Amino acid sequence: MSEDSGAAGTSGVVWERWSKKRTFVRALEGTYGELMQELFSQPRVYKIQDKEWRGGPQNYHKSIINPHSVKIAQSIESHVDAFAPGGHGQKHGHMNSAVFFVLKGKGHDIHDGRRIDWEAGDALLVENCCVHQHFSDDPDNEAIVLIMKAKPLFLFMHLIFQKMVEYPPTEPVPGHESYAPPDSL
Repeated sequence: MSEDSGAAGTSGVVWERWSKKRTFVRALEGTYGELMQELFSQPRVYKIQDKEWRGGPQNYHKSIINPHSVKIAQSIESHVDAFAPGGHGQKHGHMNSAVFFVLKGKGHDIHDGRRIDWEAGDALLVENCCVHQHFSDDPDNEAIVLIMKAKPLFLFMHLIFQKMVEYPPTEPVPGHESYAPPDSL
């Protein structure tokens, strides 16, 4: 199933990024001077707190910089993910590599069947075409990660492999039914 097929669970959770039309690469139209002026007039700081958390109940996503949301980014995408204590996200694969920087917590990934442990301060590389899944291993504390990738560039070059192997859970982690990601991010 492709990433854009959408997902809804029994709790009504919908991961918007799988069900709405998105801009992966914008048209560059106008004169060179107009494009340069527009580029130089764009903000360089984007407040994460101004963005909304999406998803849940075990894994939440907040899009920060991508071609759809900011005019200055054409080849990169970044987002923050929050995992409930003991929570996990979808099992998926994509053509593009990704850098996964752990801001808070500890956990592990499964990359093509291989376990890779991580903790706050680590940077993890998800290699091209890797089927992977992220897990928070702390039963009492959340995990927060920043993910950066060149996905728009890969899609522009028609390197489109995206695969959803298993959707994220639709039920909360037992004992953490009221988990919500931090308002401070």
